[in-house]
Amino acid sequence: MKTSLAQTKVCLVHDWLVAMRGGEKVLEAIAELFPEAPIYTLFSERKNLSPLLQSREIHTSFLQFIPGISKWYRWLLPLFPLAVYFLDVCPYDLVISSSHCVAKAARIKKGGRHICYCHTPMRYLWGFENDYLRRFPQWLRWMIGLYFKWLKTWDVVVSQKVDLFIANSNNTADKIRRFYGKEAVVIHPPADVPQKEAVDQQRNSENYFLVVSALVPYKRIELAIEAFNQLKLPLKIVGDGPLKTALQKMIRFKGIELEGWLDKETLWNRYANCRALIFPGEEDFGIVPVEAQSFGKPVIAFGKGGIQDTVVAFQDIEQQDEKKSTGIFFDEQTAEALINAIRKFEQLAFDAAFIQNHAQKFGRDRFKLEFASYLRSVLHPQIQIPSVDREGAPR
Repeated sequence: MKTSLAQTKVCLVHDWLVAMRGGEKVLEAIAELFPEAPIYTLFSERKNLSPLLQSREIHTSFLQFIPGISKWYRWLLPLFPLAVYFLDVCPYDLVISSSHCVAKAARIKKGGRHICYCHTPMRYLWGFENDYLRRFPQWLRWMIGLYFKWLKTWDVVVSQKVDLFIANSNNTADKIRRFYGKEAVVIHPPADVPQKEAVDQQRNSENYFLVVSALVPYKRIELAIEAFNQLKLPLKIVGDGPLKTALQKMIRFKGIELEGWLDKETLWNRYANCRALIFPGEEDFGIVPVEAQSFGKPVIAFGKGGIQDTVVAFQDIEQQDEKKSTGIFFDEQTAEALINAIRKFEQLAFDAAFIQNHAQKFGRDRFKLEFASYLRSVLHPQIQIPSVDREGAPR
């Protein structure tokens, strides 16, 4: 017998809630589909969340009681497996986790269902170890390496308890298959894509290039700074993080600015008026390139990972029209490769309208429609999932 939504107890699990980045925007969109579902997370900084998430019932682990947790949490990774173990989600029939770390390890009651929207398998375990370890002294790297070996085994074990995986990109789906031995359907995450009319009012092209990113090792922001130091071209870097001081010391050309995080209106203005977005890191999806394209701006990116799902890259082949492309890829994570890509970009003329139309494929309403449709298809007849109209609203 089909269980009605009103009878089904649903909760959402997210790793941590300290800022509104890509993963939090996915959680927000899922939360709109389940307006009564509480959210469980390791720790949160409620004031930094969107109004919708601030209004929700949020349960945290014992880590919430550590003073300054939102600032120092990167050093507390060894406590995360224990903290997620004690999140009490056992009363719920359906648990939907939004996970890039340990949220997928939430303990589900017997007979319950667990669907994980996976942003990525843990980066520091699966392919990006050196990016994280290189900032530590050699003796400490050895100790962390031993812990990572145990954590890798734990990560695989808990992944087997997830009933169904949803991946944010084909790149992530491939990792889930290789690392966990599980299949995943791909549903691209929602990007903050503004209405065309709003873009047309703002869109312009000033002389600067743009980076929007957390200042953490795997984002490779140092490549952009090295490249623009040599090119002597203006670059605005929106974002903050533990590498801010080190990156500031690298700047030798006064046209490079570190702006910190900006409010939405100012950020949109940066997108609307830049020449192009610079994206030197490897992401499993990457919402920022979609946001830039929604303003008709091309993307100059390292051509590996989820960027292959979101950017139509121009290639040096006979008769290819850059007006049917949305950006340029470079093949090596070096300043020299990025410089060559920028010089190539300056010889091309991209079509802003084509780029903007391409970005509409990744909007929020599309995500909610696809997500709800998938849940209905895999959970019927056990659980009724709300239908969603073409505007992404439950009905």
